[in-house]
Amino acid sequence: QVQLVESGGGLVQTGGSLKLSCTTSGLTFGDYVMGWFRQATGEERNFVARISWNGVSSHADSVRGRFSIARDNAKNTTWLEMHNLKPEDSAVYYCAAASRFSRFATDYAHWGQGTQVTVSS
Repeated sequence: QVQLVESGGGLVQTGGSLKLSCTTSGLTFGDYVMGWFRQATGEERNFVARISWNGVSSHADSVRGRFSIARDNAKNTTWLEMHNLKPEDSAVYYCAAASRFSRFATDYAHWGQGTQVTVSS
């Protein structure tokens, strides 16, 4: 079956950096757009970044210039590199796979279990 497994979350101070990884199995990775979303407690799940099979990417305004999405089709893996983290970046971060280049969570058919990122002030 399809599996997406995130790792790399944790506790970091304001201004720090983290790199999240998402390793997939059970799907043809190169056929999918990969996205990262985040959900803070009591809030909706929000778009963070997306990347097409050939590396075209886009990022939410709130993270542009601080976060960067990447992928390696040979390794079936996508990453989210996060710098200059702020307390408002604290959330559970999810990776997801979609068949279209979308920023809407409803377009993503496959999801990981999430990894917690906490940024202390």
